[in-house]
Amino acid sequence: MKKFAAVLGLTVAFAAASQAHAVTLTFACDSVGQGFDECKKGADAWAKKTGNTVKLVQVPKESDARLALYQQQLGAKASDVDVYMIDVVWPGLIGQHLMDLSKSIPAAEVKAHFPAIVQNNTVGGKLIAMPWFTDAGVLYYRTDLLKKYGYNAPPKTWNELATMAQKIQAGERKSNPKFVGYVFQGKNYEGLTCDALEWISSFGGGSIVDPSGKITVNNPKAVQALQAIQGLIGTAAPAAVTTYGEEEARNVWQAGNSAFMRNWPYAYAAGQKEGSPIAGKIGVAALPAGPGGKPAATLGGWQLAVNAYSKNPKEAADLVRYLTGAQEQKRRAVQASYNPTIATLYKDKDVLKAVPFFGSLYDVFTNAVARPATVTGSKYNQVSDAFSSAVYSVLTKKSAPGPALKTLEGQLARIKGRGW
Repeated sequence: MKKFAAVLGLTVAFAAASQAHAVTLTFACDSVGQGFDECKKGADAWAKKTGNTVKLVQVPKESDARLALYQQQLGAKASDVDVYMIDVVWPGLIGQHLMDLSKSIPAAEVKAHFPAIVQNNTVGGKLIAMPWFTDAGVLYYRTDLLKKYGYNAPPKTWNELATMAQKIQAGERKSNPKFVGYVFQGKNYEGLTCDALEWISSFGGGSIVDPSGKITVNNPKAVQALQAIQGLIGTAAPAAVTTYGEEEARNVWQAGNSAFMRNWPYAYAAGQKEGSPIAGKIGVAALPAGPGGKPAATLGGWQLAVNAYSKNPKEAADLVRYLTGAQEQKRRAVQASYNPTIATLYKDKDVLKAVPFFGSLYDVFTNAVARPATVTGSKYNQVSDAFSSAVYSVLTKKSAPGPALKTLEGQLARIKGRGW
């Protein structure tokens, strides 16, 4: 009995000691789609495993607003948030405020991730973020409606998309006045930069600023691309698409009110959920191409980083290690269709069963077009704002594509000044 009491005493003492060393971390994660809930599942699993607590904070849906908030917090050296989820184009903008994770996460684990993303997250020789999930724009289509209207494959060109979207739209509106042909991200924000880069690149019009730093956006193929997309507004796409972000587009699509949608892979799992009007009717393909061009998908994706001013850097780095590890990335891929950043998971049977297009569109994800964030460095935000605003003026028909791109070229030259 005394022996049992002694053992019990030691157990209680150990538990008390563990509790005394437990910490509470604050995690600025996701607010798009089911992102918040998936963040919570992963954070709760780590908390249960370690005895610590993770408090998730709500963040703005738009990446521009998130970046502004994080820059304000980090610029003030605030320790309120321990772990941040950061966009793939942010390392050069806020990297100086983030902890070097190379000393906290074994090199072998880091090497399991796509090398290009690891390189992207390495600033001044420091690994300031770990890859969490990658992204590339894809075309969603209704398999049932393509069959109904006599199509046996999704569109390969933007002209085909326009034709198919208008035909299906005209037919479906006889019974559903809300039905539209095509939805995408047309609001003036970073999402429009992503969509418009895909349009221009797919026509062979380059990437706004080339890798050498030369401003290339004002060219005939870029003009042609914007003319084509401008022509979709009010014909195949609703005029209201110029107010849509990712979620607004997904809500129209998932309600069964659109034939096609451009969005990120996360929308697949949401659309296939039980009770969804379009469950079992979703096809995913590469985005269309322009004449003589090839499909282009903007590289997206998010990373996890530790605030350099965190009061609990060791625990924060361990949370990042857990969440970006193979086990959690597989869970997120299977349950919520988030693209892993670990190459071996694209051959995992469970992942491919849950999200078949991770296999068929593997090349789309690994060859995605990068925004010019690396070459423009700390000026990227200004470049993106100017670009999306110019494109927005075209979509809202306040400017013709040619003059808009000529004006943009001048703006970018002023932003560049003597160099990026």
